Amino acid sequence: MTGLRELQQAFGESLRSEQAMQLAPWICADGIPGMRRVQIYRNNHATSLTEALRAAYPVVEKLVSEGFFRFAAHRYTRKFPSTEGNLHGFGRDFARFLGQFPPAKDHRYLPDVARLEWARHEVYHAGGHAPMAPQSLAAVDPAAYESLRFTIHPARRLLRSPYPVVRIWEVNQPDWKAGQTVDLSASGDRVLVLRTQGQIEFHRLAPAEYRFLDTLSAGCTLGRAAEAALAREPDFDLNRSLVKHVQNHTLVGFALA
Repeated sequence: MTGLRELQQAFGESLRSEQAMQLAPWICADGIPGMRRVQIYRNNHATSLTEALRAAYPVVEKLVSEGFFRFAAHRYTRKFPSTEGNLHGFGRDFARFLGQFPPAKDHRYLPDVARLEWARHEVYHAGGHAPMAPQSLAAVDPAAYESLRFTIHPARRLLRSPYPVVRIWEVNQPDWKAGQTVDLSASGDRVLVLRTQGQIEFHRLAPAEYRFLDTLSAGCTLGRAAEAALAREPDFDLNRSLVKHVQNHTLVGFALA
């Protein structure tokens, strides 16, 4: 006798595969062929996943057309099936998928645009965090500053691309009024994606500032992050950058290493 777990696994597999014969004996047709009933669920399942991807990647869809996007979404859902009840996490591998998807090879910037859109999506849905009181740093012995490890706000993401992905994103917004030209040979972007009062913002960063935040976000100490930034830009202003990112709530806590 087939158990409930086996039936559920067979049903789940039938949603991702055209083959559902192993489920047929357990379907009560009641006027509608069993395979037709499964097909209804399969279509609804595919539509839900495709719509979740469209919601997370509207600029990617605009860049490649609706038909191409649906084709890519179909392939993606087969390779990366949803494993969670909450669809907010579905699509996290789409940029990697596009980078390996032969039909998208002529759009070499597309995976990085997808990375930017996913960062925006994650920041939008991320939890909150209380800001750090600037005076809390004043209570730390200056001799211990090098050993501080900072906590990054959960609604912050860092992204680096050799392409001007922010410009690509901007010119594909419905309310964009300026020119539509994007020079793909222009300098790439280093971006801090953050949420401020419910709005998602893209802040372009200088190379040293990006290196500073990226090193901190990897769990390294302030001393190590400062070294990394100064190696990139000898006149990097550590104090100014530290104050800036405490004030914009990118850095929301610290502990001694």
